[in-house]
Amino acid sequence: MLLVTGGAGFIGSNLIAQLNEGGRSDIVVSDELGAGEKWRNLAKRKLADVVPPSELMAWLEGRKLEAVLHLGAISDTTASDADLVIETNFRLSLRLLDWCAGSRTPFIYASSAATYGDGSNGFDDDWSIDALARLRPMNLYGWSKHLFDQVVAVRYGNGGKLPPQWAGLKFFNVYGPNEAHKGDMQSVVSKIRPLVKAGSPIHLFRSHNPSYADGGQLRDFVYVKDCVAAVMWLLRNPVVNGLFNVGSGTARSFVDLVKAVGAAVGHEPDIRFIDTPVELRDKYQYFTQADMTKMRAAGFDHPFHSLEDGVRDYVRSLR
Repeated sequence: MLLVTGGAGFIGSNLIAQLNEGGRSDIVVSDELGAGEKWRNLAKRKLADVVPPSELMAWLEGRKLEAVLHLGAISDTTASDADLVIETNFRLSLRLLDWCAGSRTPFIYASSAATYGDGSNGFDDDWSIDALARLRPMNLYGWSKHLFDQVVAVRYGNGGKLPPQWAGLKFFNVYGPNEAHKGDMQSVVSKIRPLVKAGSPIHLFRSHNPSYADGGQLRDFVYVKDCVAAVMWLLRNPVVNGLFNVGSGTARSFVDLVKAVGAAVGHEPDIRFIDTPVELRDKYQYFTQADMTKMRAAGFDHPFHSLEDGVRDYVRSLR
């Protein structure tokens, strides 16, 4: 069987959809479904079991799995309960890493581009101990992911015990189906689509950096189907180990993004600019772009969706 933590979440549920389409139903999900609509992300899927995270380590005792795909985390970049975030994002990851090392089970996990902080040290996915030590995440979520990346790198550098395959994926700004449950943490595409369709104004932050025009702040927007393709490729290539960026490799502006949504829904967007809140200005990123050199060198030749193609496919799926 395959274990997918966070399987009811955004990337996890899209991964399970792809696995089902490939004929796999021997999939165990570990996730917290809660009282909301998150369960709907799995409503059409074939699963072998659903295990609460609090019971996961007991469930794993004596099991033999094909792989652990660890996508579960508190991904809210505004989260402030440090004890809960560290327990969920870091310590559970450590327990799963140790279990996979002991049971000789491949371990593929979600890291994050949030580990890069403000980007002043670049976006090179160098996973050497020294390179990781230079990164300064800007929020609790990014720090929790960074802590785990460092543990894995130290174990590798010191010849410590690791699974037969281990790979971390630093996802950039992901958008796509099954993200409605994320609330304020939904992608900009998800938030503005109904507004653009209704002809409502779309508010973007003004630039407070003279190098960027208003709405010209740049992000590496990556379609969730391309993220899933990266995970699937690693499953098919068990000799590949390392920490890799997963992004389109092309930075695009927020104005580009809004126009792509407008084209997809058939409405010209009404873009208006507002000041970036003062409390965010010192933490605001003006540029992110995944360096995909290492992933490509490892053999990942999947063609990524352009922003326009990805947004069009996403909007079509919502219909």
